[in-house]
Amino acid sequence: MKRRDVVKVLLASAGAVPLALAAATGSAPGSAAGKCDGDGTPAQFVPKNAPDGKPQENDLSKFPRCPYCGMDRKQLHHSRLLIHYANGVPDGVCSLHCAAISLSINIDAEPKSVWVGDNASEAETKPLVEADKASFLIGGSAPGVMSARSKVAYGSEAAAKAAQAAQGGEIGGFEQALLAAYTDMSKDVARIRKNREERRSRMKAGPKG
Repeated sequence: MKRRDVVKVLLASAGAVPLALAAATGSAPGSAAGKCDGDGTPAQFVPKNAPDGKPQENDLSKFPRCPYCGMDRKQLHHSRLLIHYANGVPDGVCSLHCAAISLSINIDAEPKSVWVGDNASEAETKPLVEADKASFLIGGSAPGVMSARSKVAYGSEAAAKAAQAAQGGEIGGFEQALLAAYTDMSKDVARIRKNREERRSRMKAGPKG
């Protein structure tokens, strides 16, 4: 099954995703987001990066921040993903949560390659591995990124099983991990919104004492 077909099937199985995505991207009805060319069409969400034949090379320098949440991809090198669409346009994101957003709102662009940080590596900055070849530990005790339920990628099944023995959770492929991201989307967006509102409130209140 092609990646595009996989995404379509996963989207069809997650009825709450559209509302969660609208909240996550600021495109919900009544949003105060500024108007721009393409508003009201899928084109408003198309990644703005220039086509790149090898986006996986030096991806952290090319795509330092996640376009969907603003997180630092260098800091989250272990959870980052890089999607390369068939039109040559890359989309570097911080996590599987934001990759699910990208794949959903760019439904007319077929992803020809997807890479993810390889947590089987001992390197200080995790290298990228093809997501289709990675094993994901879903729901282990490791903290999640943009999600309460972690989904950690390993370049080898043996490394994933070793992590599972220490942390619990279930091992699955990219399709299973992506489905888990869509399943968690509604609760995760609500939690993120609450956390950010609390942070804004603390900043307005200023330091105590």
